[in-house]
Amino acid sequence: MHDSNGNSSNKFNNEQKHQSGHEKIAMDRLSGALLGLTVADALGVPVEFRSRSALDRNPVTDMLGYGTYNQPPGTWSDDSTMTWCTVESLALQGECDTEDLAGRFVRWLTHGYMTPYNELFDIGNATREALERYRTEAVWAKFAGLTHEQSNGNGSLMRILPMAFYTRNMEAAERERLVNEVSSITHRHPRSLLACQIYVEMVLKLLEGGSAENAYRETVTSINERYAEHAELHTFERIMNGGLADLKRDEIRSSGYVVDTLEAALWCLLTTDNYREAALKAVNLGEDTDTTAAVAGGLAGILYGEPSIPSEWLSQIAKLDELRELTSKFEAALLKQA
Repeated sequence: MHDSNGNSSNKFNNEQKHQSGHEKIAMDRLSGALLGLTVADALGVPVEFRSRSALDRNPVTDMLGYGTYNQPPGTWSDDSTMTWCTVESLALQGECDTEDLAGRFVRWLTHGYMTPYNELFDIGNATREALERYRTEAVWAKFAGLTHEQSNGNGSLMRILPMAFYTRNMEAAERERLVNEVSSITHRHPRSLLACQIYVEMVLKLLEGGSAENAYRETVTSINERYAEHAELHTFERIMNGGLADLKRDEIRSSGYVVDTLEAALWCLLTTDNYREAALKAVNLGEDTDTTAAVAGGLAGILYGEPSIPSEWLSQIAKLDELRELTSKFEAALLKQA
């Protein structure tokens, strides 16, 4: 069969099949990504701020509760709240509307919106300051985030995952713009923006169906090429040199600093071979346990799929039915977009 120009249409048909195959992988992995992030977040909540040495003596091996914040097992934190606010905004608006998204974040700040029990119990300083600025000053959402170097916490990295799914079929420049604008609601320093770009790139490579090692290698190549002149690329040197998996555990930091979080999450993914191990490894690094685990858990959920998430953990997640319904709405919006 040939088109009007005399060219064979087999190549076109094969490309269509290839694209639809990637689309199916993306949709199959959506619930794994979002629930994987949420479950890992909940694993880390009871031991947030606990030291690595304390967790070495008494490691987390299952879903716990009533620790740092005295919350029941299966309680997720700001990491998941802001992620699900992003999902809801993208699903209901049908577009990336940073004003709508910031409004949802403010409802969380002021009224405990999109939380397990309608109560805010965990928020980062930079996030709070940015949202208060948006709420009380005449500033566009995409300019509300803080820009000084001390504002490079992990508060936008932890919630950027849905943007990878939303922008996966867009040109690189458009994807970069939208990811930067969503990060900038709370974190606008170039270092935080680049961290989000690296994470989104890793998600996209995983959605192509390869291994963690291949996705990481391709991410390193892509980011090094696209951001070769970026002033902050050197701060991610341990990721960008391709040797992250070779680092020892005591070389991995798990603080709330965005570079530490990204390194730790990728390291946990690259040095394990299933969701359970990746999530627990992240939690047991200590310190910012919920966010390190959430960032790693989103990646592991994509790589291994929702069935890899232990059912005994998933069944304890607060508002699970509502989260599944929201995932379905997001999936429908993404398919319509495609």
